[in-house]
Amino acid sequence: MSQSLERGLIVLTALAAGPQTLDQLAQRLGVHKSTAMRLLRTLEAGRFVRREDVHHYRLGSALFDLAHQALEDLDVRGVARPHLVELGEISGHTVHLATLEDDQVVYIDKVDSKHPVRMYSRIGRRAPVHCTAVGKALVAELPSRQRRQFAQQLSYPELTANTIDSAERFLAELDRARVQGYAVDRGEHEDFIHCVGAPIRNHRGEVVAAMSLSVPKVLLDFDGLLRLVDDVLRAAGAVSAELGWQPETPQRKEV
Repeated sequence: MSQSLERGLIVLTALAAGPQTLDQLAQRLGVHKSTAMRLLRTLEAGRFVRREDVHHYRLGSALFDLAHQALEDLDVRGVARPHLVELGEISGHTVHLATLEDDQVVYIDKVDSKHPVRMYSRIGRRAPVHCTAVGKALVAELPSRQRRQFAQQLSYPELTANTIDSAERFLAELDRARVQGYAVDRGEHEDFIHCVGAPIRNHRGEVVAAMSLSVPKVLLDFDGLLRLVDDVLRAAGAVSAELGWQPETPQRKEV
């Protein structure tokens, strides 16, 4: 690494802890103040640092622009993949990653179950929002008015005897998901499968994807599935953290 680049990185790291004076930065670099000043002027010209007052320097706006762009460019599928694999290894069951497209969910990644009894699904497959755990997790955090409008536009095809069949029931289910921090599918999409899903958020706190654990009922009853909720929440939270989300309050609440 070049000496100038190394010194520049040292300055930026030091300023990340708070404003610093020229004397403090020169001492940190182990150079004369005139050398530190030349470096600071170069960084200031590029908006990487800015002078706060006569004596102090702090980080400049260019760094925040770069950080924002880096977060925007993160590929949720690439970030989520190792966490999907880990959840699959921990649980032994099928793990899905999905996003919302119009009024349907699209599965964008999958880790297969270790068991011989498996559910049919594939990457790229679409599914209804109202009867899938990932679908509910994707829309539960929408603003109230937008959430109601979304619910009222759905057609609610009844795929099993357990499928939610009205906007009122769907909105009530979304309210539960918001409180709990996770959503469930109790044999609503396929009558022999139940699922639990959790939202994945970006650096602004927006839900950009959802992760689910899907299990055939013959392998695990619903109470057994709920015992895996914390594993799903941890995995979804880890992905969200890599996307820049910093929660202010615990993700899961008791009903």
